[in-house]
Amino acid sequence: MRSPLPRLAIGAAALLALASSLTAATASASSHTTWPVTPITIAMTNPYTPNPPSGATDDYHCSLVDPHVTQNSDIISSDFLPGDQNSTEVHHAILFLIPPSWAAAAEKANNNGAGWTCFGETILTNQQLGLPGSKGAANQPSWLTAWAPGHNGNTFPKGTGVPFPKGSLVVLQIHYNTLAGTKPIKSTLIVNTVSSKDPLKTLSLGLYPAPPDVPCLASWSPATTPLCNRANALKYLAARFGQQAVDFVNVLESVCHRNPNNPPQSDTTQCTWTVHERARIVALGAHMHLTGQGFKLTLDPGTSHQKVLLSVKNFNFDYQRGYPVKPWIQINPGDKIQVSCTYDPKVHDFNPQLRQAPRRFVTWGDGSSDEMCLGLVSTVAG
Repeated sequence: MRSPLPRLAIGAAALLALASSLTAATASASSHTTWPVTPITIAMTNPYTPNPPSGATDDYHCSLVDPHVTQNSDIISSDFLPGDQNSTEVHHAILFLIPPSWAAAAEKANNNGAGWTCFGETILTNQQLGLPGSKGAANQPSWLTAWAPGHNGNTFPKGTGVPFPKGSLVVLQIHYNTLAGTKPIKSTLIVNTVSSKDPLKTLSLGLYPAPPDVPCLASWSPATTPLCNRANALKYLAARFGQQAVDFVNVLESVCHRNPNNPPQSDTTQCTWTVHERARIVALGAHMHLTGQGFKLTLDPGTSHQKVLLSVKNFNFDYQRGYPVKPWIQINPGDKIQVSCTYDPKVHDFNPQLRQAPRRFVTWGDGSSDEMCLGLVSTVAG
């Protein structure tokens, strides 16, 4: 899974969140291929009670699981069960592949089956892996599949799959949002696989983010809302997720040609990215958080052959569907993809979850009360 954004110590969980919505399709696993389908159940050993850091309302928890993969396989679909039907605490889930060289570090981090805290992308730090540096931004495992609110079943486009090697260990990372509750949850992920002898096209994921910089409403009193100051809001972000969260915000601002110290402040944002590989787009997805309102992906904006790839006019966090592309769309090196997002900060005062969080200037962040603007573009080579 490849992103146009440099890999940093935070981001995969944030950027890949909701990736299951990217490739949702109507085909069932049995109709996806003529090869025998083998379901593999990846389940937490025990229920987990969300336990965020002091002053925070989000918890990222990792669990190591041996799925007993007995042959080289490809994942063609998955079904995530976040708990019972009322388990709204789960914001997203990501399944990571653990290579053999990392197995010992993952076993140690797993704390005798209890799992470990793993904010952002760094599910295993360089220190845990015995490598130089503290966070290991460039040394993170690959993504296998993921889930987001809106649907459980996730079927990749017909003829595509994600490699799942024999003997794989996996880490199931789950983001819990305690604004929605704090009860114990036991989650299960079922992945449907076929033998890698089935000639499937390898599915790749391109991530196209833009930096939100949403100011407080003018009606909110500055005297009672100190977090409406952007600098204070970034300190609050660092207190919850670490300084690397602020570093990511600053890099994203710079990459999108904005001044990290004084970016434009608005309830809209956009960023344009350059395509570096020849590929065909097979599916699209949109991701924002609870104040997200409108979303658009545009190919080669401002040119005579501009094409709107995806327009979501009424974004719904609780229904993050995917959009299969038919026919597949060719993209080539040098093409541009622009992502644009619109937010409605008034939602803060009537959303039951957001009302529990302080009013503030909103930037990119992993928390459910932070925001994102992320286009997900699923491709195959060619």
